[in-house]
Amino acid sequence: MSINAYKRTLREIESPRQIERRVLASITGQLEDFADRYDEASSSFERITVLHSGLRKALTDNQKFWQILKYDLSESGNALSPELRAGLLSLAIWVEKTTASVLGGDAGVRALINVNANIVTALSEQPMPLMKSA
Repeated sequence: MSINAYKRTLREIESPRQIERRVLASITGQLEDFADRYDEASSSFERITVLHSGLRKALTDNQKFWQILKYDLSESGNALSPELRAGLLSLAIWVEKTTASVLGGDAGVRALINVNANIVTALSEQPMPLMKSA
């Protein structure tokens, strides 16, 4: 099966929400692999070593996810409420700043994981059906 056929099949069996959850959960797992070693490192050399051992790629993937989400949230056809869109846009900006800080040598991987985990949980929950007023 070609990669395009595989992608088409995924789109047919998973909703966009499920795809977002799966992708973000995977990225969060990658960040988790490095979080303690990086955030608890006692020297910049140790942090640079962890960055080069795979954390930089995980951070880049996470940042790409949030950039795509930010773009989608800014589109006029986005169906989310303005309040939710604003909150998620604020988180996206925070992720950008925190990622830059981590790439600069500061701790913060665990904070990124916590935000991602909360979003994964929210994406896992079934939306509540709208109740009609009597």
